[in-house]
Amino acid sequence: MKTLYIEGTNLINLPFYHSSQFLSPNPNVPFLVPFPSKQIPKLTPKPYSISFKKSHFSPIQASMASSTLTDTNKPFSVLFVCLGNICRSPAAEGVFTDLVKKSGFDSKFRIDSAGTINYHEGNQADSRMRAASKRRGIEITSISRPIKSSDFVEFDLILAMDKQNREDILEAFNRWKFRDPLPEDAHKKVKLMCSYCKKHDETEVPDPYYGGPQGFEKSEVEYHLPVQR
Repeated sequence: MKTLYIEGTNLINLPFYHSSQFLSPNPNVPFLVPFPSKQIPKLTPKPYSISFKKSHFSPIQASMASSTLTDTNKPFSVLFVCLGNICRSPAAEGVFTDLVKKSGFDSKFRIDSAGTINYHEGNQADSRMRAASKRRGIEITSISRPIKSSDFVEFDLILAMDKQNREDILEAFNRWKFRDPLPEDAHKKVKLMCSYCKKHDETEVPDPYYGGPQGFEKSEVEYHLPVQR
């Protein structure tokens, strides 16, 4: 159970869960809703962390070539998406931004992250993730926000951390395309983060939210992402 706190004050004493199975039926913006305590299932913590090892980028030419950019000077835009945008996607954004800067490709990329829910909107990334990143020389400064319909227009590649994230993103697209003028093939921009892994067999980036600080340190997931235009 998670109770919302701000500066040590208990504002909302309702059971909330960092899980996509409790998404609101609201067709416009998905968000977490409270459930009666008797109905709350047990959630099992998952150990997880992200490796911030220096590595050479693997150019993903297919993703770059599929971009519908008309302005050749426009940066290639990448959006990382997880559930709440406070753990995995901010870390991926931070790592990729750091590697891009060190490679001298700052002007070639636009990098951002988002969540499939708005429960943590306006918050910094989880302190455990920020601490794990800082120990590796990477500062995570992103502020949580939910994914929005315009992201399907503005971004060339949308990387989901796990299969449920991808499903939620695609479901949102299928709702929004009837309301907003979105490209019909925008769903093709949505890929799994781990589909670009070169040295690991993981198919998903597990959510470390319910684990302790050690959960952000144990498992390593290296990011091999496109940087070549």
